[in-house]
Order: sequence, then C-alpha cells, then structure tokens
Amino acid sequence: MANEWRPFPCDTGDRFDYECCGQEVQVEHIKAYVCKPLASMDNAVIVIQDVFGWQLPNMRHMADIVAANGYIAICPDIFAGKEAWKPSDDWSNLDDCLKAQDPRKINKEADAILKYLKEQCGAKRLGVIGFCWGGVAVHHMMLTYPKLRAGVSLYGLIKDSDVSNLLNPTFFIFAEKMTSFPFIKYVTPLEQKLKQNSQADYQVKIYPGQTHGFVYHRREDINPKDKPYIEEERKDIINWLNKYI
Repeated sequence: MANEWRPFPCDTGDRFDYECCGQEVQVEHIKAYVCKPLASMDNAVIVIQDVFGWQLPNMRHMADIVAANGYIAICPDIFAGKEAWKPSDDWSNLDDCLKAQDPRKINKEADAILKYLKEQCGAKRLGVIGFCWGGVAVHHMMLTYPKLRAGVSLYGLIKDSDVSNLLNPTFFIFAEKMTSFPFIKYVTPLEQKLKQNSQADYQVKIYPGQTHGFVYHRREDINPKDKPYIEEERKDIINWLNKYI
C-alpha cells in the first residue's frame, strides 16, 4: 500500500495525553476551542490547525500556551465540519484532500471568528498563528485582514507565486529537516519576494536539525535533545506576538 513505501510527511509524532484548559463553543456555522487567560484581557490570537484538525490535543496544547501568556486563544474548526486527515489515511490521496481544503479559501470562517472575538470576547488587538496547512492560511490572512496586527506561519508551504505585500508583521518559521515536502527550496525565493514587496516587518527563521512540526508534535520530556529548540520556538512565537500585538 502507498503508506508503506511513501510515508505520510506530516507524522503526528507524539500525540499528547493532555487535559485541555479551555472549552468548545459554537461560532456561527463552526465550532471552536477557546482558552482564556486568568486575567481579563482584550488581546486575542487565532490558532489555526494543521491537516489533523482542530481537535488534536497537540493543537489545543499550543492554544493553551498562548492563553497562558495573556491572550484569548481560539482554535476554530476551519474545515467547518469536514473530516480532518488521519495518520491512517492513504498518503497518495493527500493532494485531493488539500484541494478540497484550500487554506486560501477560509474567509467565511475567518470572518465569523473575528466577529466572535470582537463581540463575545471584547478583543481589540488581534493576531494569528498557524501550523503546516494552517501556516499557509496565516499567510493568506496576513494579506487579507489589516486588523491582524501580527502573524506567525509555522511550516507552511509558501510558494513564490503566493507572495505579495503583507499588511502587518509576519514571522515565517521552518525546520531544517523538512524533507518530505520541498519546503526549504521555497525559503530563499520567499525571502527575496518579501524583501521586494513587503512594507511590513517580517522574519524568516530555520531551526537547525529539526523536523516538520517539532514544536507541537514532539514532547520535550521524551525528546531531551529537542527540548532547547522546542522551548526556543515557543518563546519566539510569544515574543513576536508580544512585540506587535
């Protein structure tokens, strides 16, 4: 079978056995996971899922980390009820899945979330982070929604043709050993186009020796050699949000 000779490139890694701190809510036509900081805040960050969906404990763990740093964190079901990818699915069908779930066609869901954050949470300053598939969605949102003050795109396949003027500061994060998808060959053109077109601040960073999704697919307690990089990336994410939101 296809998975035996061509393994899925976005391995879930260590699935976290994690009790989430937030709760699920209904936001118009979609559901979302929301976690709020202990103190009342008017800063909010949208956390966009990878292909494994909004219910993956690893993804909610990242939302809780964002909330613990003083932000209302919301992880919406951007797939709007459609089934997320499973590790057992046939890799050869991934392209069809991605065509059906275009990360650049999420405005209906994004509009609903932005409205919810403003009207139900009192959020005034907004940012967005996203992982893999969600990293591409972040790039799209940072080209579309000027109210988003900061964006962090992690492991997103940003092709040269996708790059145009960013509306606000955006941080692009990659890992050196992202070999299953040809991410790295896009990094240099990405930087060149950003330099040519972007009036907003940006940064592109590659973490040495790391693989795709390491910040949320690897548990630092059982991957001690990766722990410094995991902690560095989480710190970088929060510092970027703090700086611009």
